[in-house]
Amino acid sequence: MPFQTVFKRYETKYLLTEEQYRRVRQAMEPYMVLDLYGRSVIRSIYLDTSNYRLIRHSLEGPAYKEKLRVRSYGPSDPDSTVFVELKKKYKNVVYKRRIALPEQEAADWLLGKRHCQPHTQITAEVDYFLQYYQCLQPAVLVMCGREAFCTREPSDFRVTFDDTILFRQEDLSLKSGVYGSSLLPEGTVLMEVKCSGGMPLWMARVLSKEGIYKTSFSKYGTAYRTRIFPQLHPEVCHG
Repeated sequence: MPFQTVFKRYETKYLLTEEQYRRVRQAMEPYMVLDLYGRSVIRSIYLDTSNYRLIRHSLEGPAYKEKLRVRSYGPSDPDSTVFVELKKKYKNVVYKRRIALPEQEAADWLLGKRHCQPHTQITAEVDYFLQYYQCLQPAVLVMCGREAFCTREPSDFRVTFDDTILFRQEDLSLKSGVYGSSLLPEGTVLMEVKCSGGMPLWMARVLSKEGIYKTSFSKYGTAYRTRIFPQLHPEVCHG
């Protein structure tokens, strides 16, 4: 299956109630359809240092931030295709580089057990990232049910809906089952609008009509802020 490897776009997030979700989905019907992945369960392993340097920096709200993850669109086995993704954000613009690999090759590469072949600009960027931060290791596994939509006519405008967002710090495997601690308030759906330019007028209208406003929501960031940090520093959280 062909897939995009380089992205430069804006990614805007919204937290919807179930009723808002239904109304947005209804408004999308004339313009959008499920993409090749359609409805899937996404598993993402985020890499970080032992002291969570990457996510701590990200939560400080800098102009530039970056992260590295490996993602699958369903349960994997050693030969399944997964995506190694290097994601950077600068002044609200997201730059993403990704490469598809068999799951075992991706794991061995990120853990320093092998070099990635063939050598490309994207693998060189990931290699530099690994060398710069050193000793990166799997930090958390985030899972969510996702509906992904693309436009009926050729366009880079995309919309995704994530629900049942779960995370855990044990059993960090893309082959494992779906379980963990919930990161979303009950009855809410995370919508993400992705485009390289302006939002279509029909989408802007439905957001305005339904009183839906953009928010800041990082899955890994929420896991660290609400669960991991309180465990590491109970004296700070409980006074």
